[in-house]
Amino acid sequence: MRGRRNLHRLGSMSSTAQPPRESPAPDCREVAGHAEANPRRHPRPLGGDTARFVGPATVSLSGLVLNNGAGRVQQLRLETKPEWIRARIPGGEGFRRLRQIVHKHHLHTVCQEASCPNMGECWARGTATIMILGDICTRSCGFCNVRTGKPLPPDPHEPSRVAASLGIMGLKHVVITCVDRDDLPDGGADHWAQTIRLCHQECPEMSLEALIGDFKGDAEALRTVIDARPEILSHNLETVRRMHPAVRPQADYERSLQVLSRIKNAGLISKTGIMVGIGERDEEVLQLMDDVRRYADTDILTIGQYLRPSRDHLPIDRWVRPEQFETFRVEGLKRGFRVVQSGPLVRSSYHAEEQAAHLRGKHCSGHGDLR
Repeated sequence: MRGRRNLHRLGSMSSTAQPPRESPAPDCREVAGHAEANPRRHPRPLGGDTARFVGPATVSLSGLVLNNGAGRVQQLRLETKPEWIRARIPGGEGFRRLRQIVHKHHLHTVCQEASCPNMGECWARGTATIMILGDICTRSCGFCNVRTGKPLPPDPHEPSRVAASLGIMGLKHVVITCVDRDDLPDGGADHWAQTIRLCHQECPEMSLEALIGDFKGDAEALRTVIDARPEILSHNLETVRRMHPAVRPQADYERSLQVLSRIKNAGLISKTGIMVGIGERDEEVLQLMDDVRRYADTDILTIGQYLRPSRDHLPIDRWVRPEQFETFRVEGLKRGFRVVQSGPLVRSSYHAEEQAAHLRGKHCSGHGDLR
């Protein structure tokens, strides 16, 4: 009965006694020169903002955040970069020329897809890292900015298109990488081999560095790429053993060491790279160096600062200072690596042409001898 009375009262109020209205908001056009809704209202974010406070937490995930600092509050925000992290703004004639070639030949570059901080510097020097097999990865690594999803079938014309574009660039050294293609029976190994061989035919004076995945441990697929004989064959460990389940959930530390070992045993120059500042400890980095030297005898090591691409990626645990990077470089050379590139903005392909030139000058009599 009470409910009926309330409904009757609401109906009467809606038809007779209207509630008092607020005075109309001032017209925005008189102030800002364009039409808007009430200027006092904050616009609702499109699609919502997952970082907004929505009430007390019912489940705590702080124990799952990669943070080794004792007594510190767990952070899930993008921290302010320190003064020694400074990327060069893209520009210049060399940058524009290379960008035109990349767009004209419909090439993908890891520089763009992974938001590399060195793109301005490298493209201005006329060097870039080409990415084959599309721009959608089948894996979901916690640090990587490349899109994850179901990729399209490989483009059969891509190997010849990449070779033609590199012939136009006239480079002495190039790095080619790829997304992981776990959807393909051979992980894209045959596509890799075609690309390497055509690049050698088109650019006989250019040395080629191939940065590959682990092919899920498929030794035959790896052998297909090795038989194409790139001058340098690289596979990144990315992080220390303890961090792999969080950083590379679909990869395996021991499996990556096995890939590096097979590369070295095949007589190729081998290379690997890691990030720091993502939750590892300094002693674990040194242990990784020992593992790589003991089990794989790898030639080149790169070490750089992890930079979080977005709030959807793993948080930054620490900013590693330049002097610690120098310590890593010295320790790596002590352990027998032939080249160690260590610095805040170093990436796997950063100054790769200088690494190749160093190996040519130290161990080879000419450019072609690197291969």
